[in-house]
Amino acid sequence: MTTNESIILAIVEGLTEFIPVSSTGHMILTEAALKMQRSALTNVYIVNIQFGAILAVFFLYWKRFFQTFDFYFKLLIAFIPAAILGFLLNDQIDKLLSSVTTVAISLIVGGVVLIFTDWFFKKQIEDAYTDEDKETVREIDEFGVEHKKEVLKKFHIGWMQAFLIGCFQCIAMIPGVSRSAATIVGGLTQKLNIKRAAEFSFFLAVPTVFAASAYKLLKSYDDIKGTDIDFFLIGNVISFIVGMIAIKFFINLITRYGMKFFGYYRIILGVVILTMMALGHKLEIPE
Repeated sequence: MTTNESIILAIVEGLTEFIPVSSTGHMILTEAALKMQRSALTNVYIVNIQFGAILAVFFLYWKRFFQTFDFYFKLLIAFIPAAILGFLLNDQIDKLLSSVTTVAISLIVGGVVLIFTDWFFKKQIEDAYTDEDKETVREIDEFGVEHKKEVLKKFHIGWMQAFLIGCFQCIAMIPGVSRSAATIVGGLTQKLNIKRAAEFSFFLAVPTVFAASAYKLLKSYDDIKGTDIDFFLIGNVISFIVGMIAIKFFINLITRYGMKFFGYYRIILGVVILTMMALGHKLEIPE
């Protein structure tokens, strides 16, 4: 892996981790397009740079993480299904991570789902546009004088809602599905508006991606050399910066227009990939 390749992968990770187009799928496609040689270092790198992306979530939403202890309980409940299934199916999942065909098919199927999601959950998309992050509360000071104060609105979600969203997240273990897409759709099925569903998807990424990255890093620790540290540092800084920009853009877009544009993009990209492969173009990651 060259420095330029590591930078490109970090940009792709930051752009796609939180939007419903599949960051894993795009990383696989990027590797194939760059004709990168699959190596132990590359495998660890594309997982490790997710640390930078999830740090972007913490940086933008840090007040949520210090709001209530109940918030952590809900995240833990949502995290459990993927933690169990990911541990049990880790080897099978790794085998799919080189399949461009799997990614292409998943992109198309997921794109169709996103388009229908906009139609089926239209009300929850419209509600998100007027859902403010803060609310006004009345407080009485020690002198008995009432004051109005703006505070961060509490994130209302039940433990069963959180668990079911976590079950949806398991679908994203198939490359090309998108963890973001699966959890947002899961949130919509649990009556969250699309803005809150997307934010919970971001929050859930913190324990999920952190655990997956840490496990992969620990498992492949011996494959990392001292000279590789620069790759990891630069990659995480880039994915952090790009991730913050992507989150802001994504929230503004879906609260106004829903997710159909991402659906169209997924379908077009998937069809292009399958067409190229049918015409004899080799889109595969060299072993």
